[in-house]
Amino acid sequence: MALTAPTKPTACLALADGTVFYGTGFGATGQTVAELCFNTAMTGYQEIMTDPSYAGQIVTFTFPHIGNVGVNPEDDETGDPVADGMVVKWDPTEPSNWRSAEALTGWLEQRGRIAIGGIDTRRLTRAIRQQGAPHVALAHDPDGNFDIEALVAAARGFCGLEGLDLAKTVTCAQSYRWDEMRWAWPEGYRPQKDPKYKVVALDYGAKRNILRCLASTGCDVTVLPATATAEEVLAHEPDGVFLSNGPGDPAATGIYAVPMIRAVLDQTDLPVFGICLGHQMLALALGAKTVKMNHGHHGANHPVKDLETGKVEITSMNHGFAVDGQSLPDGVIETHQSLFDGSNCGIRMADRPVWSVQHHPEASPGPQDSFYLFERFAEAMEARKQTV
Repeated sequence: MALTAPTKPTACLALADGTVFYGTGFGATGQTVAELCFNTAMTGYQEIMTDPSYAGQIVTFTFPHIGNVGVNPEDDETGDPVADGMVVKWDPTEPSNWRSAEALTGWLEQRGRIAIGGIDTRRLTRAIRQQGAPHVALAHDPDGNFDIEALVAAARGFCGLEGLDLAKTVTCAQSYRWDEMRWAWPEGYRPQKDPKYKVVALDYGAKRNILRCLASTGCDVTVLPATATAEEVLAHEPDGVFLSNGPGDPAATGIYAVPMIRAVLDQTDLPVFGICLGHQMLALALGAKTVKMNHGHHGANHPVKDLETGKVEITSMNHGFAVDGQSLPDGVIETHQSLFDGSNCGIRMADRPVWSVQHHPEASPGPQDSFYLFERFAEAMEARKQTV
């Protein structure tokens, strides 16, 4: 059932520049402060809200039909929503999908996430593109009582994501094994019963579907916390090392992640594969730099060109920082590039099976354009096993 239109607004979004948007609140009540971004994907709102890479951010969905398929436990990328809030054009309606287990509104309320509907998301998206990702305060009060001056002040007081290490807030508390493979009809998720390669995955905010893709390519995956040392990684005697996606400023996370990666590269010839924040961590470890983007890349329609094959892949992206392609040192090759703005989307070492990409090959908007990257990782581990 659609939300009943209130006599007065029950939620508001206040930007640090003083702009205020009023709408209908749903989900949890209260107030939160974060960076505002927009996502252009037409599907996957549940996966977006549970993607750890969205820590510290409120997501504006440019597609208006949010909530129409409900939510279900199988589509969570982690245990609970990580994005701080949700902004949509139309209020969520009663879900209509055979996989739906509950409505989006109740799911958000139970998990403490605030949302606002009835917003001119086109206007808001234009503002984000023109001015950069703003700091905002989002409030939901069923009685419609808001202290606008206090909300604007709260938005202005937000520290922002630059210099912020959020990987520590979303990583696992202790190591664990992962053997669940990708969803397949009609069995659903199946366990990997015959793994060929031992992989250590560093959890900077890992999505479950990335781990499933590793398992589906024959990997026995051990997930370690973001702060794991090289000694802890190598103690598992892996055939390869994976660097996961995650939130926050890569330079801040790199304080402890970069020394670990450099030690692994110095002490071994193991294949290393990174995605998103893992891509940025590898780039920093190899001597490159990262930069804050104006409004980032968030969506499932991003064309990325493989510079070595000429192939264009339609990819899913979620990042507000990027590797500076001009800062790549000798021996590190740029392999992928965004066709939207020319930003770096992939690197590799010239003489070793060590590479990474900025986009999310596991999200499959192509739908299988980028899955070869997981297969390449498995092939590199197999080639190494044949020589040792």
